[in-house]
Amino acid sequence: MQARGKIVILATVALIAAGLAYGFLPRAVPVDVAVVTRAPLAVTVEEEGKTRVRERYVVSAPVAGYVRRSALRAGDTVAAGQVIAVIEPARSVALDPRTRLQAQAQVNAAQAALAAAQENAHAAQAAAGLAQQERARAESLRQSGFISAQALDNARTAETRARAAEAAARHAAGVARFELEMARAALASTAQLTNGGAAHRVEVRAPVDARVLKQLHESEGPVAAGQPLLEIGDPASLEVEVEVLSTHAVKIMPGTKVILDRWGGAGPVAGTVRVVEPSGFTKVSALGVEEQRVRVIVDFAAPREAWARLGDGYRVEARFVLWASDDVLQLPTSALVRQGGDWAVFTIDGGRARLTPVEIGQRAGLATQVLSGVGAGARVVSHPDERLHDGVRVRPR
Repeated sequence: MQARGKIVILATVALIAAGLAYGFLPRAVPVDVAVVTRAPLAVTVEEEGKTRVRERYVVSAPVAGYVRRSALRAGDTVAAGQVIAVIEPARSVALDPRTRLQAQAQVNAAQAALAAAQENAHAAQAAAGLAQQERARAESLRQSGFISAQALDNARTAETRARAAEAAARHAAGVARFELEMARAALASTAQLTNGGAAHRVEVRAPVDARVLKQLHESEGPVAAGQPLLEIGDPASLEVEVEVLSTHAVKIMPGTKVILDRWGGAGPVAGTVRVVEPSGFTKVSALGVEEQRVRVIVDFAAPREAWARLGDGYRVEARFVLWASDDVLQLPTSALVRQGGDWAVFTIDGGRARLTPVEIGQRAGLATQVLSGVGAGARVVSHPDERLHDGVRVRPR
């Protein structure tokens, strides 16, 4: 009996020791596991922007007087030369000698503005002709194989821009011509009143074919000289204005691909950067932080039908594609840990975490390009914490 009791006691002690040993053994750390894969990767900068009409005109009252009620409404179409407002000048103002001198000065200023606009139109016409010659020369050289296809595309793009600048210069000359006519009409009306004649109506005409964007003065009433009456423009000539941080603007160049999304349509719309303005400005963010921002102007690259529902002043989300590739070895950015001045990841090998140095390339938010250190299919810990070290046992969560 004594021997049997000793055996029971020894067995109990052995079981207790085994339980204590098992309880103090290091447990496997539960971890989230990700797989290194090959997939497309794009480095983008996302900012909010708004659409705007490229060529817009604010039609103002050429003289002080009493404007009649306008029948035009936002969205109406107007033709170049169409009467869009009628102003009846007040006799007391028209008989004022100072007003007459001001009207004469406005005529002189309008003549100078017309001359400048015509010279700009001639310069734009010459630039368009030169761009056409360069494009023709590039097509000839491309057929002979002396230049690349990209150089030919650049020449064609330059010609398109030159033609657009020429058209804009012609429109500006037309606007200056109509402003001169309105200034002359105001001067003639003032002269007639000074000589005792009846007051003539001043008809304000549309400078170009366009649509009414905003009706700034709908009801009849007195207006001051230079007071805006309405804004007109072509809604089909939309562009997107995006304010980006100056640290991002230095990475964006003309021609950069842009994806315009979250505008309410069926899907994203392609665009390209036309201008990165050289001057920045200070803007206070919603958190009260002063930021240096730069305006970037984006042209639509998709057909008009894809964004036909957009109008002036609509909100869009712009993603500037700084770098992109269709086949990139990548892993989650959250898997990276610092190892001195370099980067490393915890790979899973035989149920244990192994600290593996890696060399990374482009970083795109949640994903990072891997240049060396791990291969496709390798399993890594996606969210390592302070419990992980080289060789520790792990198990997938």
